[in-house]
Amino acid sequence: MTKPLVGVDEVEAPDWLQIGQQAAGSGLRTALRSLPGAVKLVASLAWQASRRLTVAVLLLQLASGCVAAFGLLATADVLTALLAGGPTPGRLTAALPAIVQLVALLSGRAVIDALASAAQAALRPRIEQAAQQELHRAVADVALIAFEDSEYVDLLRQGQERGIRSIEISVRGVADLTKSLIQLVAAVATAGLLHPLLAPLVLFAVVPEVLASARAVQLQYHSYLRMVSLRRRQSIASGLLTGRPTAAEMRACTAGPALLTEYLRISTKLTAEAQRVEMAKSGVNLIGRSVAGLGTAIGFGVLGLMLYAGWLPLALAGTAVMAMRLAGTALSNSMAGVTQIYENSLYIELYSTLLEQTRQHTAPVTGAAAPRDPRRISLEAVSFTYPGQAEPALQDLNLSIRKGQTVALVGENGSGKTTLAKLLTGLYAPTAGQVRWDGVDLATVDAHTVHDRIAIVAQEPARWPMSAYDNVRIGRLEGGGDLAEALAGSGADAVIAELPAGGDTVLSREFKSGRDLSGGQWQRIGLARGLYRDAPILVADEPTAAMDARAEQAAFESLRRIGSGRTKILITHRLVNVRYADVIVVLEHGRIVEQGSHTELLARGGVYAGLYELQASAYLSVGPHGEPERRLRPAN
Repeated sequence: MTKPLVGVDEVEAPDWLQIGQQAAGSGLRTALRSLPGAVKLVASLAWQASRRLTVAVLLLQLASGCVAAFGLLATADVLTALLAGGPTPGRLTAALPAIVQLVALLSGRAVIDALASAAQAALRPRIEQAAQQELHRAVADVALIAFEDSEYVDLLRQGQERGIRSIEISVRGVADLTKSLIQLVAAVATAGLLHPLLAPLVLFAVVPEVLASARAVQLQYHSYLRMVSLRRRQSIASGLLTGRPTAAEMRACTAGPALLTEYLRISTKLTAEAQRVEMAKSGVNLIGRSVAGLGTAIGFGVLGLMLYAGWLPLALAGTAVMAMRLAGTALSNSMAGVTQIYENSLYIELYSTLLEQTRQHTAPVTGAAAPRDPRRISLEAVSFTYPGQAEPALQDLNLSIRKGQTVALVGENGSGKTTLAKLLTGLYAPTAGQVRWDGVDLATVDAHTVHDRIAIVAQEPARWPMSAYDNVRIGRLEGGGDLAEALAGSGADAVIAELPAGGDTVLSREFKSGRDLSGGQWQRIGLARGLYRDAPILVADEPTAAMDARAEQAAFESLRRIGSGRTKILITHRLVNVRYADVIVVLEHGRIVEQGSHTELLARGGVYAGLYELQASAYLSVGPHGEPERRLRPAN
């Protein structure tokens, strides 16, 4: 057996997937109880999207069903007149008013159905927009830590892809179901007026097939849930083969054949599962149709016996057949609508679950605001553990930072530097302990008021598909600091000067006239964004890792020149850049092991001193016997 290359084949099902599996494996009666919830959600979104169109669709569907019932009665009048005794011309003359009425009803129903279709066509995209808007509004406010939870991220993708599409499909299903139910009631009532035994006959021909269809839907959804992780890996493998980010390295590593083999391995499993499910569905549907055919034969047999026994006048026989056919069609359409809504309700449940989990990951609005320009930031016995991880990333941290200080966070990879910075700035909430600004616990204030006070310069800055100027202005679109000063201080002005349309050049290859930048150039844009934001607290996380030496030196000089009133938190592996920090905090395995100034830590001879001397040795030339000969660059 070939070892998986992308992800793993056997993983524990996330909570949201387990809920779906329970729904897919439940009995049909239990499963159908979920329909009212789906209909309620669709109706709520429809009402939210357009009350006028929602009312119009319901009224038009009601009118269509009523016209169908009147049409049956008009048909009965026509047949009664035509089959009555007397000369043919007289019978035709007697039937003419009923014929005119029937034609008018059929024409009116065609117009009503056309208007109903138009109203639905106008309503569906609005409902989809409302669903998208509600989801995006919720996710825009979700806590950052939610995106570290792989289960939530997977649910987010499934809810967007499957849930919203199913909501849009269910709009048509709910509307058609409403019309079919009205037509069914009208047809059964008309058949019952002709003879009480006709009403239940229509059930024999339809119910078995509908039950079989619902069971087939369960089989399909159960398969979807079991294969959702595998389909995700198939999508990833496809992206690795066809995506731009991996194109160069895939060819340089000659990894194409291995990725093709992996894609084939995954797709083979999915194909086999699809074949199995389709065969199972075909078997279930075959049984349902066979039983339904038997029911149809029984229904018409009973009708023939009624005619033979004289229980039903011959003049109404045609109307009875039409009523049975209309009732059968209406019942079939009703149950098909139920089946469609049921099928999509399973996916709509993903959307509802996503909204619920998003709310659980979103801090409640308290109305309290964080201090505008905190004079002291403190951590009190703070620990933090990432979702799904057994070991904490940070343990029992105590730290105090004064306004205007430059604090450098130092340590090896995985020591917790970036996580600590996110805790200090309220992007993450601690799993234990408290983060306070001027004594105010950040857990008690609205998150957006905390985020408004911070600026982040990331090692991998966001690459917005916007103009170069807007890539900087997005740091504070409502108006930040001085744009020209931010561009000059970060070196981004030199980057923009080389673009074909200057600052108006779109920075994305996804657009025909767009341009991409190198990693170092993007870091200059990211630094400019952070400077332009002009927030009282600035975090620079490896802001120059991809820059050349000259640009890096200029960037750190710019960071040092920032006004004394701004609190700066620097994260970098290049310790030569943190010598001027007021406080250097050294982390090791999620704990603070040292803190002090550059001089103090060197004198202490601890972890920091060892790391600094290790890096400094790289700037020494070596004599013929390996001894340090001279410094190429001063150590301090």
